[in-house]
Amino acid sequence: MILLNDFQRQWEHTSARILSAVAAVGESGWYVLGENVAAFEQSLAGLWQRRYAAGVASGLDALEISLRVLGCRPGDPVLTTPFSAFATTLAILKIGAVPVFVDTDRSGHIDLALCREVLRRRQDIRFLVPVHLYGNALDLAALKELRAEFDLQVVEDCAQAILASSAGMPAGSAGQLAATSFYPTKNLGALGDGGAILTDDEQFDGLVRVLRDYGQSGKYRHDEIGYNSRLDELHAAVLNRVHLPELQGWTGRRRAIAARYRAELRNARCECLPMPPGSESVDHLFPVLVREGGKQEFLSYMRSREILCGEHYPIPIPDQRAMAHAKWETATPLENARRIAGSEVSLPIHPYLTDEEVGRVIGAVNEWGASLAGLD
Repeated sequence: MILLNDFQRQWEHTSARILSAVAAVGESGWYVLGENVAAFEQSLAGLWQRRYAAGVASGLDALEISLRVLGCRPGDPVLTTPFSAFATTLAILKIGAVPVFVDTDRSGHIDLALCREVLRRRQDIRFLVPVHLYGNALDLAALKELRAEFDLQVVEDCAQAILASSAGMPAGSAGQLAATSFYPTKNLGALGDGGAILTDDEQFDGLVRVLRDYGQSGKYRHDEIGYNSRLDELHAAVLNRVHLPELQGWTGRRRAIAARYRAELRNARCECLPMPPGSESVDHLFPVLVREGGKQEFLSYMRSREILCGEHYPIPIPDQRAMAHAKWETATPLENARRIAGSEVSLPIHPYLTDEEVGRVIGAVNEWGASLAGLD
């Protein structure tokens, strides 16, 4: 079976070094907010070209704490995308703020031109949470212009976009803060949950560190109502000593697989989702749009060929049952978001796919429904 992610192969490649890192943490006798977290934060900030990085317990916490740092409060409207992992919206809701959904463009990313139209008629909106989706980067120059024009407080959701860039600008460099995740499926994943917040602002970084640790400015000195949201030493050691040194190679392999997909997929019923202009993708996922309402048929067919595909994301966030109990708004019709959600399928893409397996995926896609597409 060809998997969407293959953690067993990854473990075979990295296990000896991981066990060594775990042993080093155990021998140190320091398990929370120690030298491994500090070292990883320094490495991550350098990799991301930001002055500061602070580890937290999850990508969700990274988003929520970032919004808190920027002053987002209950009742504040927050412009965001309807097409993402639910955590993007959940972070807004957990603060008590109000998600204001704007449709996506053809690439599945929040439409910045539509955002501008909304902001021109909604002077009450001061916060924006855009998402760099599928490993692609939004148009960061346009995002910076939008931030400056409307004096926005911006948290970039970079959970899928480590090392991605737009016209040479790193994802996460246009907002005041960037949030990321180390969930195992991410391009840089831990052996469990984790996240980080990145910024160039010393005061923001300081407040992040207070909020993540029960709101403490010093031991037993609680200045804020904070969180228990600390990246564990074990995760930090594995990330910094083992997975981070692999990241460039893993990213290169993802890009090579994606390039082969783009060059060799030839089924007229499966359209590769376009990337935002100028995006230099890290190919966290490889989405295709299955036409003519054939999505479930395609998923079943691929499984019959022993190829597991994914769906990212089949239900737009405003359509989720949980949102019936929440306060939110739609600022534009969500036609693109719903169209993509109804037809998107993610093909297998991970660093441990073999060339033969990539060929099998391509062959299966090209052979599906060939007669209906008028293909040989």
